[in-house]
Amino acid sequence: MHHEFYGKTPSAIATNNSLLIVGLDPNPEMMPSEYLRGGDSLLEDLETWLLWVITSTSDRVCGYKPTLGFYQALGSAGLELLTRILAAIPKSIPVILDAKHSDLNTSTVFAKAIFEQWQVDAVTLTPYAGQDHAAPFLVYADKAVFILAHTSNPQAETLQRYPSFEQPFYLQVVQEAQSWATPEQLYLEVGTTNIEVLSKIRAIAPERTILLRSLWSKKNNLESLINTGLNSMGEGLLIPIPQDFLTSNNLATEVANLNQKLNTYRVAKTNQGASCDLWTADVCLLASHPYQALILELFDIGCLLFGEYVQASGATFSYYIDLRKIISNPHLFNQVLDAYGDIVRQLEFDRIAGIPYGALPTATGLALNLQRPMIFPRKEVKAHGTRRLIEGNFHPGEKVVVIDDILISGKSVMEGAEKLKSAGLNIEDIVVFIDHEGGVKDRLKDNGYRAHSVLTISEITDTLYEAGRINEEQYNSFKENH
Repeated sequence: MHHEFYGKTPSAIATNNSLLIVGLDPNPEMMPSEYLRGGDSLLEDLETWLLWVITSTSDRVCGYKPTLGFYQALGSAGLELLTRILAAIPKSIPVILDAKHSDLNTSTVFAKAIFEQWQVDAVTLTPYAGQDHAAPFLVYADKAVFILAHTSNPQAETLQRYPSFEQPFYLQVVQEAQSWATPEQLYLEVGTTNIEVLSKIRAIAPERTILLRSLWSKKNNLESLINTGLNSMGEGLLIPIPQDFLTSNNLATEVANLNQKLNTYRVAKTNQGASCDLWTADVCLLASHPYQALILELFDIGCLLFGEYVQASGATFSYYIDLRKIISNPHLFNQVLDAYGDIVRQLEFDRIAGIPYGALPTATGLALNLQRPMIFPRKEVKAHGTRRLIEGNFHPGEKVVVIDDILISGKSVMEGAEKLKSAGLNIEDIVVFIDHEGGVKDRLKDNGYRAHSVLTISEITDTLYEAGRINEEQYNSFKENH
């Protein structure tokens, strides 16, 4: 895992003190006339120009963004050109391949090509096909995806704003994509000059880094756009330089001046927002559970809810667990990973497998933390063709530890484990965050699996009751139903 997008980006931002990224597109319309020598050498001219762009900007930017379509348009020679351009980019600067990939059927082979052969660090995807389109890219724990959430094209408004101004589709995309992966792996691409659009996205995804496109078309509200997008650390945005800079002879100076301008906004924002909200348990129990603080925080941020809840199976539970909020809370997510890690570190295994789709972010986080590769069984295997059951690389005979979030009946985790076994993998251990109890661990044991859980639902309920977070009635109702 040598090219880590999340590791490379902050260090490039810090080293070059810049949030700027550069599009590297062999677009003949954009190429300055002095590079055009005529004759048959258009490709050579484009290459000379793009290499000059890299040399002029590599100490002033934090990323490069080649658009795949421009290279494809030049045929096989264009893809060879892309390989050479990628090789010319300093290894310390991340590369985002702007592919706007949207085809579910090619997602696995495409992810393998761009991440393993081309060694790019991130890719842009369209969200329409949903989470299982993003998953084959996310199985590369050290790479990243940018989900296209909003475009500035006026004709797109009828779709993006549907069904209403208050609850537009683009916000649904942002909301949905947040549960697909952690902020280290999943970013948003937003094209807009509209402050309101950006602030709506920021309000529901404060922790996500946004690649902000099209912001140059209206010069007048640049400062307020940047201000709305930046987080309190003066980061959280990636900003492509204006296209017309690339036609200028003094590109280096223009990028340096723009960067200086943006950095004054960043400094102002940092000075403005130097406050930090810290959650505290405000309770002291004598015989406290080792994960007491974690349990209370999960309850306080709304991951654990008590009341009458009907499950998908039709059964009524006295509580509901929504673990999606954890993913967007980096401090909490790391605590959860550490708690899983306490168990997983004791086990013997070659790879980590996540049960899709809920447990994929956790499995990815563990894969990075423990430096072990990750795979996952596909949720639904398409009828046509002999589709692979498993996403990611593996060898038959390897031992796999299976990660899931909540153990209720054990049905889905056993189905996933069976798919992995049918491919020749060995599975003994299943590790979950919360065990719903009711004999489910015994059921897994009867099927040949050892189940481990960070927490049981009884431990959670007892801790919440002792800490005064739930009342006697809620506690008793849980006890009766359990």
